[in-house]
Amino acid sequence: MSVLEFRTYRLKPGTRADFVHAMATLAVPLLRQYGIDVVDSGASLVDEDGHEEAYLIRAFASLEAHREQEEEFYGSDAWLKGPREEIVSRIESYHSIVIEVPEEAVEALRRGGQLFRR
Repeated sequence: MSVLEFRTYRLKPGTRADFVHAMATLAVPLLRQYGIDVVDSGASLVDEDGHEEAYLIRAFASLEAHREQEEEFYGSDAWLKGPREEIVSRIESYHSIVIEVPEEAVEALRRGGQLFRR
């Protein structure tokens, strides 16, 4: 079993393209450096109530690993002095849901098994 986190971002108007680019080129590689399994990220296909939105899906070995890896990553100088401001400045709000799923479900979510391989 794996712990899967779905995070959705409501973005400030006009920032989605820059946010998605910064996530893909700055945040995702850095998350991986900290051992966080990024399953997928990108722009939402629809805008809820006209708001630009994006998502991030991450997998963890356990709830404890989720907590520990997030603390290590979000407290790191690499994040705080790196892409943090470029990412956070575009977010109006975010929401996360964390669930336990079979490993096969994580693999099924990977985009064609190509884009976010370790």
